Amino acid sequence: MLVELSVVEQRYRIVLAVVVDRLPVTAVAAQYGISRQTVHSWLARYHTGGLGGLVDRRSKPTSCPHQMAAAPWCATD
Repeated sequence: MLVELSVVEQRYRIVLAVVVDRLPVTAVAAQYGISRQTVHSWLARYHTGGLGGLVDRRSKPTSCPHQMAAAPWCATD
């Protein structure tokens, strides 16, 4: 039976391979077809936020400093 893992479960397995199994980051990255930098970022997120740190984050910026403010609507009488 084929079981589909969630994104968090997949990332957790990668973190465990490095932390528990003590496999080198390079080997784990090559095994899963991801970059070493990605493995390092997931390790850091896991260490700071636990399992919740491995959840997808928003990529949209919270602000845009060069964006103009919306013009107020003027009601005409």
